[in-house]
Amino acid sequence: MKRRLRLLGLLLILPCLSLSAVDFGLILDQSGTYNSYGDEGMMDYKAGIIPRFSTNLGNFGEFHLSGGVTAEYANEDWSFVPELLRTELGLFFPFGSFNLGRIHYSDPLGYIAEGLFDGGHLSIETVIGSFSLGGWYTGFLYKNRANIAMTAAELQANNAAVDLNDLENTYFAPSRAIAAFDWEHPGLAWGFVRARLSVLGQFDMGDTELDTQYISGTFSIPVNAFVFDLGGSLGLLGLLDDGDTQTSYAAELRAAWTLPTAFHSRLSFQYSNFSGAGADTEAFLPVTVASLGYVLGAAPSGISMISLDYTARLHSTLAASLSSNYFIRNGSQTYRSYPVSAQTGTGNRLGNEFFAQAFWSPFSDLAVNLGAGVFLPSMGDVTPEHHRLWRLEFGIILSIF
Repeated sequence: MKRRLRLLGLLLILPCLSLSAVDFGLILDQSGTYNSYGDEGMMDYKAGIIPRFSTNLGNFGEFHLSGGVTAEYANEDWSFVPELLRTELGLFFPFGSFNLGRIHYSDPLGYIAEGLFDGGHLSIETVIGSFSLGGWYTGFLYKNRANIAMTAAELQANNAAVDLNDLENTYFAPSRAIAAFDWEHPGLAWGFVRARLSVLGQFDMGDTELDTQYISGTFSIPVNAFVFDLGGSLGLLGLLDDGDTQTSYAAELRAAWTLPTAFHSRLSFQYSNFSGAGADTEAFLPVTVASLGYVLGAAPSGISMISLDYTARLHSTLAASLSSNYFIRNGSQTYRSYPVSAQTGTGNRLGNEFFAQAFWSPFSDLAVNLGAGVFLPSMGDVTPEHHRLWRLEFGIILSIF
């Protein structure tokens, strides 16, 4: 426990340098959700205060520090969670940069590993693209921020309440190391194609002996008012105790059309497919848990999703969106969602959800969003008799000085 906290504290004392252009700020963030299913209802609420600090280190770098305390209401109980957030030292040189601390990383697809991680990231700019190499550790992160649940035991630990008197066993995320090598080019094929490729490895530093590796890539092609995106990933899952290695995959296709309207609006189509457990493949297993859709919240394991989304900026301060997501399961081992169980029903069509959102930002320091949606099992054949799942949510972010 003491070793973890000492290493975590090192992130707070990175630079002892002459500072300039100092910027202080305070962010107040609150959000809430209400989910109902039949006669059952469940409410979650979070309110956080986040002080932040940043400064330029002359012409060769910058430093950012942020942390906060969040009050959470879930499962009819309150908890108060302190957390160190983005804490990053960035150093610049003529052909690249190096970042150290608690920094953000995302794989090309955004489904494998995305969020804040502790470590370093080196980026080098060349005439044939940008190359980057990073290494991170997850065991010092707050478990619900990291959202790592690669095993049933880790998912159960994430759902357990935080005990400030027992941080070692209730606060920290699973101990895993991540290494990634990325290449990105903003304009291949005479400047028409933006490409990004990544090789990522996850190595278990705990007791589960579960290692995974991924090769992923995305390609984006703009054509007049259209943008086409194609992405995919091949994953290897290794269980070291029996030496067995299994494969998984993910694939995604997106098409967006900027409509010729008086106000800015866009219509988007997306098809996502994630392997399920079968004779030739294993269920797609990401490092960090991403949720598909807004209401159902399906994890990307053994799921296909077909989405249609319309977004419009109705005013300089007001935007709105309407989404439709249809879910199909690809195997018996699918997802951790409420209320439909992966083991019930004989069909594959789970149903459809509809979700609407409104975003209002009257000035740059205030942002408000409201959302409402419903998931309809009756539009599928897995459990069509189940009740509808409703979701209401709101969020308010206020930045002070």
